[in-house]
Amino acid sequence: MTVNVTTAARVQDGAAAVQKSRSLLPSGVRPVIKGVHLVPMGFVNAFLIEADDGLTLIDAGFPHKEAVVFGAIRALGRSPDQLKHLIFTHGHPDHIGSAAAIVRETGAKTYMHPLDIPIAESGGPFRPMQPAPGLLGQMLCRLFFRPNERMEPIAIDERLTDGQLLPIAGGFEVIHTSGHCAGHVVLLWRPGSMLFAGDVGTNLMGLGDPVGFEDLDEGRASQRKLASLSFDAAGFGHGKPIARDASKRVRNKWGVNSPA
Repeated sequence: MTVNVTTAARVQDGAAAVQKSRSLLPSGVRPVIKGVHLVPMGFVNAFLIEADDGLTLIDAGFPHKEAVVFGAIRALGRSPDQLKHLIFTHGHPDHIGSAAAIVRETGAKTYMHPLDIPIAESGGPFRPMQPAPGLLGQMLCRLFFRPNERMEPIAIDERLTDGQLLPIAGGFEVIHTSGHCAGHVVLLWRPGSMLFAGDVGTNLMGLGDPVGFEDLDEGRASQRKLASLSFDAAGFGHGKPIARDASKRVRNKWGVNSPA
């Protein structure tokens, strides 16, 4: 009986410690899998990854959201200068808006596909995009996508190429996935078997289309490409991340034999 009580107490203490660590994070910031934290940045998500070689941030949200990133870093017991890498899935304004402010504070190295570098380094305007099929896509695209809006420019240090393995945080495989945006990439983080899907799709009310496409046919091909990959977890630019069985859900939605 004593052993059972002691074991139960240890389990309870462990659960309390986990809850306490989560409570230290800024509002909305939360762990997805070990080493990965979701960082909401104004109806768009960024992801903060902890590794032995420092911190990596995927995407940079809307403008004036950099304090959320710095707060998340400090809540993890780190300092902003430990953010070493800022990788962009693409160059749309809701993914680069706070980038310049983040880099000024941290000195992080930046990465982007070459097709989107010119718009990031000029701060816009952005290429036109058609709303995704359906009423929701039309509403969201008109509400959130403003192609003539200007962002603070951000210099890009390294070009991403399809099939490249970035030697960061244990290894990111870069996969070019155009359609939503010409220079869009997804990133497959090997140590955590997690796919960072950017805006190839969303997970707002279940898996679905992004708000719009620069090229719908290319976008559909990129969704099928995601369905051919193997991963346990997935994070999206918009909507909830999936912590387990993610590739199965993606295959059911966008695989060649799916009804979608």
